[in-house]
Amino acid sequence: MKFWRSLVGKLWITIICLVAVVLITLGLFLLPYIDSNFANSGAIKRLFTYVCMIGFSLTTFFALFLFTKITQPMQQVIEAANNIRKGEYGTRLTLVTSDEIGQLATSFNHMAEELEENIRSLNHEKGHLSSVLRSMSDAVLTFDVEGQIILTNPHGQALLETWSDLSWEQESESELYPQEVIDSAVPPPLRPLFFSTLSQGGDQRSQVHVRQGVWSVHMAPLYSDDAIRGVVAVLRDVTEEVKLEKMRRDFVANVSHEIRTPLSMMQGYSEALLDGMASSPEESSELVQVIHDESLRMGRLVKDLLDLARMEAGHTDMMKVPVDMEALLERVYRKFSVRAKERGIHLDLNFGNDTPLLKAADEDKLEQVLTNLLDNAFRHTPADKHIRVLTGSAVLEGRRYLEIAIRDEGVGIPPEDLPFIFERFYKADKARVRGETGGTGLGLAIVKNIVESHRGTITASSRLGEGTEFILRLPVEKQ
Repeated sequence: MKFWRSLVGKLWITIICLVAVVLITLGLFLLPYIDSNFANSGAIKRLFTYVCMIGFSLTTFFALFLFTKITQPMQQVIEAANNIRKGEYGTRLTLVTSDEIGQLATSFNHMAEELEENIRSLNHEKGHLSSVLRSMSDAVLTFDVEGQIILTNPHGQALLETWSDLSWEQESESELYPQEVIDSAVPPPLRPLFFSTLSQGGDQRSQVHVRQGVWSVHMAPLYSDDAIRGVVAVLRDVTEEVKLEKMRRDFVANVSHEIRTPLSMMQGYSEALLDGMASSPEESSELVQVIHDESLRMGRLVKDLLDLARMEAGHTDMMKVPVDMEALLERVYRKFSVRAKERGIHLDLNFGNDTPLLKAADEDKLEQVLTNLLDNAFRHTPADKHIRVLTGSAVLEGRRYLEIAIRDEGVGIPPEDLPFIFERFYKADKARVRGETGGTGLGLAIVKNIVESHRGTITASSRLGEGTEFILRLPVEKQ
């Protein structure tokens, strides 16, 4: 800072001006009197000049003294304040005086300590909040009142990037929301909830469906001086929960339906026996046989349900030993040969050049898999058609697999039903009525669980009117 612009400089100039005014005033009144009344007027004028020079010198010395005592400490205070303004919160003053400057330095140091402590606490809270946001599995998005993004966590940023190319068709959107909401950075699925939160000022909850996912959204307003300054949205992916809930409802409905049918038949036929509607022993025997068949069907359903529940819970008992698949396939082939002759179906078993030995597998469970697959093939294949069982080996991702293909020439499965045939109670033919040898709708679900418990895979392909092929792959190496 220049001396002339400092406080001391201005004070010195003011004193000089005052002294000059006083001396000039005295000179104007005294000089005529000195010339007329004193003989040696020149000496008096020189004395007056010397006095003026000494006065000006004393004021200059006094100004420099004030500059040393006042301006330099103030310069240190100004420099320290600038350092704190730049973020150097550890700056302190070393002035030790008992006057007002010393008190100012002490207050400044206390203020700097409090400010440094507050800044440290704010940084700590900011870091804590940042860690909490990063560790959250939910997506957090914060918008201002104009819909611009203020803060997000990594999951929220990933969600915004995923929804960035989302095409949202809503013809009446311009009539429902202001233009600034439509032009904002708020994703289209969140705009109704965002506008509702701004207009109503309370927490809002909803579920949004985006592509194949379901998101639970909780949106709350951010207040500043009783005015809404933004909105924070927490989004949780509840796709699996919704899917599981739907599966639970479908499971209960399907089980109720599957059990209700045999129960109704057993009740109806038993009431017919009690009412004496059977006029002959043959009719009574027929009614009893129907009741017996339906009871066996219910038993199979309950057994399959228990087996499937144990498998999905991971409590399946597997007795894994080396298994000769050629011997197992020949045994299953002989078991179905009689049925093939009765139905007029050609059953073929063809072994490949190399049918490897499974080093660790449960033979009974694999026989159950083959039995279920062949039973489905026989159920949907008409007479004079072929069912073929083929074996071979394949190498996938550096691992060797035994490959078993079961092909039939049946009615086939519609393409829209093919991805769901391994689900419980799913029926590709909605109009099919189960006969006395009908299944429970759980066979393919059990097959898939058994295959996956062997670290294998099973796939299906089909064409309507041409047949279906199931390909079963089991790892040869011991897992």
